[in-house]
Amino acid sequence: MTKREFLEMVITGTVTEEGIDKAKEMLAAMDSANAKRREQPSKTAKENAPLVKRIIDEILGKEPMTATQVGEILGVSPQKASSLCRAAVKTEKVTQVDVKVKGKGTQKGYILA
Repeated sequence: MTKREFLEMVITGTVTEEGIDKAKEMLAAMDSANAKRREQPSKTAKENAPLVKRIIDEILGKEPMTATQVGEILGVSPQKASSLCRAAVKTEKVTQVDVKVKGKGTQKGYILA
């Protein structure tokens, strides 16, 4: 059965056992393609990998640092630094803690795990 035949069956409302089998086959193919796509890192993740590695290897230590401080060292915006720090936390080599910042209240800080 072709996709066209299957879709014509759905439109006319005359779905047969063959049509149900085709639908199951199409869903399985779609699930397989989605799983394969999820396994591969995105273009942005590939570009950010060296920055995340630098945060882990060179920047963070035993004292917590905020994303703003990390961003100043890397030369990126605090938002970008925050995203990079969250990616570093996902590697389980960095831990997120609360840090009190004078005049700003409590912010998220990052230290080596």
